[in-house]
Amino acid sequence: MTSTAAPQRAGGRTVTPARRWAMLAVSTGGQAATAAMVVAPSFLIPELHRPVAEGGHGMSLPAAGLVASAAMVGLMCTLVLWGMLVDRRGERFALISGLAITAAGGAAGTLTDRPVLLAAAFLVAGAGAAATNSASGRVVVGWFPPERRGVAMGIRQTGQPLGVGLAAATVAALAHRYGVGPALWVPTGATVVAGVLVALVVLDPPRPPHHEAQAAANPYRADTFLARVHGASMLLVVPQFAVWTFGLTWLVEDLGWSPGRAGLIVALTQVAGAAARIAAGWVSDLLGSRMRPMRAVAVLAAATMGLLGLTAATHLAPLAVLFLVVASAVTVADNGLAFTAVAERAGPFWSGRALGLQNTGQHLVAAVVPPLAGLTITLWGYGATFALAGLLPLLAITLVPVAGERSVS
Repeated sequence: MTSTAAPQRAGGRTVTPARRWAMLAVSTGGQAATAAMVVAPSFLIPELHRPVAEGGHGMSLPAAGLVASAAMVGLMCTLVLWGMLVDRRGERFALISGLAITAAGGAAGTLTDRPVLLAAAFLVAGAGAAATNSASGRVVVGWFPPERRGVAMGIRQTGQPLGVGLAAATVAALAHRYGVGPALWVPTGATVVAGVLVALVVLDPPRPPHHEAQAAANPYRADTFLARVHGASMLLVVPQFAVWTFGLTWLVEDLGWSPGRAGLIVALTQVAGAAARIAAGWVSDLLGSRMRPMRAVAVLAAATMGLLGLTAATHLAPLAVLFLVVASAVTVADNGLAFTAVAERAGPFWSGRALGLQNTGQHLVAAVVPPLAGLTITLWGYGATFALAGLLPLLAITLVPVAGERSVS
């Protein structure tokens, strides 16, 4: 077992505990930067939907949601490919390459405000962003021992809500005042900085000899554990992206908040989400289980989304905003648990692909949430949409494979 207190060797170099924590910090930063890039289009929806007479683009809400989903589509289509590359070439190479592609797509998006070209730029940025999902997770699993992985992965998983928070606090307000292009420079610049830091700090973790890879068994043939984790995660991502994509728009359109004020609230919800991920990871280390806390998160997600939908539909604004904050935290708490469980069960020669499949399933669902939720909002309103999203965690409760989990050791 690897101890976080003892130095290790990698590539002929001694890796101290401080270096491991630095790699965790940089990997988290890379995840945050790409998350900001992938969700930034969602925070452009108010500007894309704003009437042309008011300086906006005049797009319908479903059409704006479709453009916003392009980054998710790009990410979804390349997750397994990046996972295979991580298994073959290592984490550092994949991280640097992916961040460079993400930055290039973001930079291209700053040069146009035409919907088709903007969607194409988002597609490229999302394709590059997929690299950090598998590679940064593998850095954590490779450098931290099992009894510390829950917390370490929880910290790494804060990259996503922190990236969303960065985009929420800046993109909507900048787009409203200066336009789409200037707003996109925030996630683009963050991605460039993250790429430089990865090149300076991250090392590939040690792995068993290459010949052992040929004998590594396909973990999907052993049992249904991984498939059930993937399925439960896909269901749980629906409420997560419903509140992420349309929480800000709901505050602006239904409650009459300014984009800047709404963006700050959404940013604060992401801080709460980051804390929830770390807490969930700590609990999983304490219990020696990833799946029991994941099942508890599914129960809480169903309850909080139902309450958010009810209060939003009945125009109880203060309570609805409170439940938006709570739901934004609860609905992201399961991600680190599932990610860690998948990497641990798949092993060092399959975890890249397994993590790619895990994220592919999640982002396949996430890619269709914006246009479908935009349609249901148009037909039935925000409250009904939030409540409907809360039904999916009820199904996830039955899928979480608590009985099939192995002891964390």
